[in-house]
Amino acid sequence: MVDSLDRSADEIREVVRDRYAEIARDGSIANTGAADSPAPRQIAEAVGYTADDTACVPDGANLGVGCGAPHALAAIAEGETVLDLGSGAGFDVFLAARAAGPTGTAIGVDMTDEMLDKARANARQGGFENVEFRKGYLEALPIDDDSIDVVISNCVINLVPDKAVVYREIARVLRPGGRVVISDVVIDAPLPEVIASDVAALTGCAAGASLRPDYLETIAAAGLAHVEVLDDKCFGSVLLTMVPPELLAKVENAGIDVQATIETVRSLTIRAQKP
Repeated sequence: MVDSLDRSADEIREVVRDRYAEIARDGSIANTGAADSPAPRQIAEAVGYTADDTACVPDGANLGVGCGAPHALAAIAEGETVLDLGSGAGFDVFLAARAAGPTGTAIGVDMTDEMLDKARANARQGGFENVEFRKGYLEALPIDDDSIDVVISNCVINLVPDKAVVYREIARVLRPGGRVVISDVVIDAPLPEVIASDVAALTGCAAGASLRPDYLETIAAAGLAHVEVLDDKCFGSVLLTMVPPELLAKVENAGIDVQATIETVRSLTIRAQKP
């Protein structure tokens, strides 16, 4: 039976945590049982990472869970303090630390113990001394006010029911003049109910996605300025590689045009600034 999203925010958080703990143990999100499931490197390079990005991080840091490559558009400078929201096994943290150099710092925040354990082990393996991983929720970041130069996040905020709180937290922790560069999933039309109500679609970053205008307005309403879309691409084709076969069968049996639906699922990379 396909699970339903008729749940409270706390219950959704537990579903997400359980799924991402499983991904940490499996080593990839693309573990659908299909023989042709792509490797994490293939997923990462499909959404914007370079071959150098995937090669320069510790083994196991890239789990193939992104929908963009925000660090590449964040113009991280040496000496900056960077915060990654939903840092997983540390992929974007390590890339940010590399850009910030030995005088900079990259901090990752995640709520899943298995991901934090994996990220810290990866940091030791890679010899990264300018990284830190903290346990916490995006709605209540364990970060001081006005202490961060750059916030990045990759395909995570869509998993949080109250995105407005997350963006208010981003505004709180950024220094004046600091910037946020987020890659996240939005939708250009409401999803069919069979998808919108499904847990697998939530943890695959579709069912929790907001409509594009609502998402952009949420960022501006948090007090962030100069909101602009830097990159806009279809994410549905990548998403299909992560969909459990039983969900895809359910969608097809409902008579839904899968191709038309996936075209409405978009990956945006968005930049904004704290005044």
